[in-house]
Amino acid sequence: MAAAALEVMVKHYLIGIDNGSQSTKVSVFDERGTVVCEGRQALRPNDTPRPGVVEHPDDDLWFSIGEASRRAMEAFPGSVSEIVGVGLCTIRFCRALLKGDGTLANPVMSWMDERVSRPYEPSDPDVRYVTTSSGYISHRMTGEFKDTAANYAGVWPFSSDRWEWLRDDEGFSGYQIPREMLFELVMPGDVLGSVTAEASRHTGIPEGLPVVATSNDKAVEALGCGLRASDTLLVSLGTYTASMTTGTRNVLDAASFWSNFASVPRQYLYESHGIRRGMWTVSWWRDLLGEEARSAAARQGLGVERYLDLEAEKVPPGSKGLMVILDWLAPTEAPFKKGTILGFDVRHDRFHVYRAILEGIALTIHRCGIAMGKETGVQYNQVVVSGGGSNSDVVMHIFADVFGIPAFRSKMNNAAGLGSAICAAVGEGLYGSWDQAIENMVSWEPAFAPNEANHGLYQRMAAVYDEVPSLTDKIFERSYEIFG
Repeated sequence: MAAAALEVMVKHYLIGIDNGSQSTKVSVFDERGTVVCEGRQALRPNDTPRPGVVEHPDDDLWFSIGEASRRAMEAFPGSVSEIVGVGLCTIRFCRALLKGDGTLANPVMSWMDERVSRPYEPSDPDVRYVTTSSGYISHRMTGEFKDTAANYAGVWPFSSDRWEWLRDDEGFSGYQIPREMLFELVMPGDVLGSVTAEASRHTGIPEGLPVVATSNDKAVEALGCGLRASDTLLVSLGTYTASMTTGTRNVLDAASFWSNFASVPRQYLYESHGIRRGMWTVSWWRDLLGEEARSAAARQGLGVERYLDLEAEKVPPGSKGLMVILDWLAPTEAPFKKGTILGFDVRHDRFHVYRAILEGIALTIHRCGIAMGKETGVQYNQVVVSGGGSNSDVVMHIFADVFGIPAFRSKMNNAAGLGSAICAAVGEGLYGSWDQAIENMVSWEPAFAPNEANHGLYQRMAAVYDEVPSLTDKIFERSYEIFG
């Protein structure tokens, strides 16, 4: 009996690494999904040395992981012997070219780099391996040339049906990349290797800890939000903002979404069309307000985001006709696209613009999410909102009102970090299944219920909002010839 009681008292901790587009966050979780400590390091601005090239400067991804990890480990209050594993999540759609020793031959290409939309183009004799950001960081952590199979969306000689490299008779040679330049693939929840002595010195994470494969960043975020049912729509408020739901089929011919790899092996995450620079727009407007907003917030003892949210709550739904179209980053197939703020009159001030940006994000994602639901034959009963923007009550109310269904947010706002920890928990056997791990580690706050009057207004507004790009695009095509 005493031995059984002692066993119950043993604690287990998991490290979740979330190497995101704007910062790296490293968190230590207990086995119930509670954050014990964490560290964060902002990424440096991307380098754009010439048109179409967008790179992470120097070795910034690995540097940021080291900085954030050391801060987290310095704050860890327990015994490192109680940490059982590391889950590693990095940015998707990146490409890393490595030398024979696994160090960078060139800076990591961002997901915004035009080269990642094409097959690998051999040009540098120093390149020995071609991999993803997760493959690169996995090697730096473990010394192994292994990567998760669930981060190879994009232009790779890869079968998304089988989660493995293409065979020779399937067109492998057309990708101009020898097999020996590719990493060995493992499934989410499988061990990539153990933390090396060198990686331990860089990160402060104990040497020998198993490093567990996760998936791509959006899928890991979805796992950390507990997304498992197809009638739930997850909205990820990030630099790229999109909505997601789950499925078991690899749908290759969809018009309104694409099939991404889930964090659960052999399952898929259906991801709608989205907004490039979605929450970037919110930060852009906040920064434009500058010192005036910071001073006003300080006088009230508030952070700038909280101050703006409180002011936005005073603005009526619909922002008195002000609408923001969020085409701030044009896609390569339509370089003329531009963002639009329209409907100004004397009733509007900076807070109307702020709320209109939030409403523009919700209205755009509603259009994209509903289109995906129609194509998959699913009607959503609830929407889960993830990302830093979900901390805002006004954002949550807007999403509930726009969709007309209850909106939830996780108690843990670092969903990708938690998803990484869940992968480590399953991989290290703390839980016997993915569902069991989610049930024990993910929890939500009470729902934000929709206001029917506001929902009716947003439905009428959406009919106008959705038509605007078809009209403004014609103007921007003409102005693009003048201003680019």
